[in-house]
Parts: sequence; C-alpha cells; structure tokens
Amino acid sequence: MPLRIASTLLFAALLLACLLLPQAHAKDATHALRDASVISKVLERGTLRVGFSTFVPWAMTDKTGEYIGFEVDVMTQLAQDLGVRMEFVPTSWSGIIPALLSDKFDVIIGGMSVTTERNMKVNFTIPYDTTGMALVASKTTAAGFDSLDDFNSQDVIIVARIGSTPATAAKQFFPKATLRLFDKETQCMQELLSGRVHAFVASAPLPAHSAAEHPDKLFMPVQGTFTSEPVAFAVRKGDPDTLNVLDNWIRQKEAQGWLAERKHYWFETVEWAARLK
Repeated sequence: MPLRIASTLLFAALLLACLLLPQAHAKDATHALRDASVISKVLERGTLRVGFSTFVPWAMTDKTGEYIGFEVDVMTQLAQDLGVRMEFVPTSWSGIIPALLSDKFDVIIGGMSVTTERNMKVNFTIPYDTTGMALVASKTTAAGFDSLDDFNSQDVIIVARIGSTPATAAKQFFPKATLRLFDKETQCMQELLSGRVHAFVASAPLPAHSAAEHPDKLFMPVQGTFTSEPVAFAVRKGDPDTLNVLDNWIRQKEAQGWLAERKHYWFETVEWAARLK
C-alpha cells in the first residue's frame, strides 16, 4: 500500500476515534448516573425507605400501632405504584435532613415546607400540597388576645417544634416574644394546656383541631393561617432521575384528583380521629 494512502487511512481512523470517544464517555456517564440514582436502588432493593416524623394529621400512630395520615397515604400509594415495599423510618424532625444525607432512608415526607435554607442541603420535588402556620392560644394566659400583634410582646411566651417552619414563622411574626422550642408537638401542647405559655404555633390544621378538642382551655385568636408554604418531598442532591420520577408521579396524582381527595379526608374531616390512641 502506498505510504500516502496508508497515512490517509490512519488519519481517518484517528479522527473517527476522536469523534466517537466523547459519545462513548457520555453514554457511560449516563448509565453510571442512572445506576447510582436512588430510584434505581429502590427498584433493585424492592423497598422504598421513607424518613418522617409525626405531625397531626400528616403522620400519626393509630390504636394498633400502625402509622396513618396524609403523608402515610401518599408514600404508601407511591410505593404501590413503583411496585416496591414500604419501609417507614421514624426520625427526630431536628435531625431528619442529616439522616437523609447519611443515607438512612431514600426520601423525606412529613409536610416539609420548601425553604431556601433547606434547599441548600437537599433537592425538593415540585410541591404536592400547600400548608400554612396557625396559632392556638390558652384561654387562661392569653385571655382577651384577638390579633397577631397581641402576641408580639416581651411578656408573651410562644412554643413551637424545634427545626420546623412554625418555629421560623414564630421568630418572624413575634420577634419580641419569648420562643420556647421542643422536639415534639405533644410537648408543645402540654406546655399550652398546662397554662405555662401563651400560644403554640404549628402547621394547620393542628391548631384548629386542638382548639376544638379542648374548648374549655384553648381558642383560636385568629382564624385560618397567617402564612402559605409549598410542601414537597426532599431527596439528596445530584439525582435527576429520582426527581423526574417523583415529579411526574405528583403530576399524575394531581391530575387524577387523588391528592385532593386524600387531603380532604385528612384535613377537612375528623373521621380518622377515632382511629388514634
């Protein structure tokens, strides 16, 4: 073969290799990203691990010890649609994001509001619900209070759950008041019922339900909510495949009316109350 022809063929082969090599690397990177995604691992494992903390009526324990609530219905349906088993991992709310980042579970539920501070640590799906903060007060210590301004005073004590958006809202709306933080909502409620504090800030509908449950001790000085916050699933960063699956699952359930139907049952009725301990 003449030297000139051989050189031409060699150059063409090198050029073709240079063109195909980046495509091969891109294909390998795509496969590696897919295989490393949480959703791939969930399907391979056959189990969806969900981190949550109890919030009424998002996630609660019934008389038999089973978890019930809006979020429990959401994640159970998601697992069923994925064709995998559900594993609930109860976790302290204040440590729930670090637990997700250390792979204790695959996704966070629990009425987690989307905030910039949280979004710096985790990725959120599109919102599947909207919640808001409300305030329930003691008839003894907050007698005569009928506006949010009444609670923004140095002699007022407010309780909220540590690490929660209600705690953030309490700091924002009542900067002059003393804020006491507890790990569980039941602890906050005990402080309020005992008359040691003036009010409890929490996500709706817990304040209204509590006032209805204890009409002799509690009341709603301001009806409804005083904030509006999107609620979403939280997953670890760098996982577009998992976000895509969850986002589209939410879109499907919204279009079917399933999310609205479940929210109506848990937030606008108390039919479930008899199932609790």
